[in-house]
Amino acid sequence: MDIRIPLFIAAALLAQPAFAATAYTSNHPEEAYPNVAEPIVELGPYDELAREVQRRLHAAGFDAGPINGDLGGKAQTALGQYQISQNIPASGTLDEQTLAALGVQRPEIR
Repeated sequence: MDIRIPLFIAAALLAQPAFAATAYTSNHPEEAYPNVAEPIVELGPYDELAREVQRRLHAAGFDAGPINGDLGGKAQTALGQYQISQNIPASGTLDEQTLAALGVQRPEIR
């Protein structure tokens, strides 16, 4: 019995992928977003809330960008991934369930 493997199958099995997968490839898509040094929009009384959320996301292993109070695309993506990891419906927004899971309280506005 001849058990030769066709050349194209052997080549496909031995070929290396075009890119190396990293730990952030599928579980951390926020890595694809650029870091923004300055916030695009000032959040006024919620600036410190946004910074604390970014700190907590970083501590949990999610890249929410620089801690600058900007809840832009990178922070929202990190927030959505955090929500998935905590079995919270992934919205990318700061709902009460997500704030409680992060251990952050919404400030009282007077």
